Amino acid sequence: MSGYIDLHAHHLAGVDDGAPDWDTAVRMVAGLVDLGFAHLYTTPHQRSGLYLPDVALIERAFDELRRLHPARPSEGGAGPGSGSRLVLGLGAENFWDEILLQRIQTDTIPSYDGGPAFLFEVNPQMMPTGLETTLFELRLRDKLPVLAHPERYLAIQKQLERARTIGQSAALLVDLAAIDGAHGKQEMRTARLLLTEGLAHAVASDIHSPDDLPDIAAGMAWIRKHLGEGPLERLLTHNPRRILAGELPDPVT
Repeated sequence: MSGYIDLHAHHLAGVDDGAPDWDTAVRMVAGLVDLGFAHLYTTPHQRSGLYLPDVALIERAFDELRRLHPARPSEGGAGPGSGSRLVLGLGAENFWDEILLQRIQTDTIPSYDGGPAFLFEVNPQMMPTGLETTLFELRLRDKLPVLAHPERYLAIQKQLERARTIGQSAALLVDLAAIDGAHGKQEMRTARLLLTEGLAHAVASDIHSPDDLPDIAAGMAWIRKHLGEGPLERLLTHNPRRILAGELPDPVT
């Protein structure tokens, strides 16, 4: 096996609410490798009025992360990443605000390695007006929106069918830690339903601190126990690979 792919993480030091320093960043990356990850995307926040680091700052931080973690054999022992090469990629977690809408219009959305797929999040309390229409239009332009932590959104918590509708044009990326209850009971219930109902396309760490690693591992263990090793592999390897290529994969059932 080639090792798991993580599409959502915050291990660039000092750019958002993730790693505050490089020692912490190194521990985060090492911990993910120990869990079997071999391809790690760092996705700093892009949100107007809160976290909006500029391109130069992000690129400098990413260069430093690559200096500290150059491509090399993984350190994970017996996990799926054993013997594979550690690959680092750059994306962004784009909040659905006026900045993102402008970037959609100008075709300048920060995406995974400049490719067709990009990660986004919305206000947990209220879905944007016309969201599904905009997502559909983006697919017509060969873009692939990837919705971060769908289990957090009130509209999906109240009506799981909303996830099915959004998932026709966007990949749904569930947080691993949420599956074990790290983000609250309602988030845990919704995350598990998204998985057991076959609505999730992939899962990711959304790591912000080394303290998140036990919860991430517990989420992986829950999938292994309740869905099986095959679905875990599809959620963390096969489907993320297709997402990076701009393909909307089938949800994992």
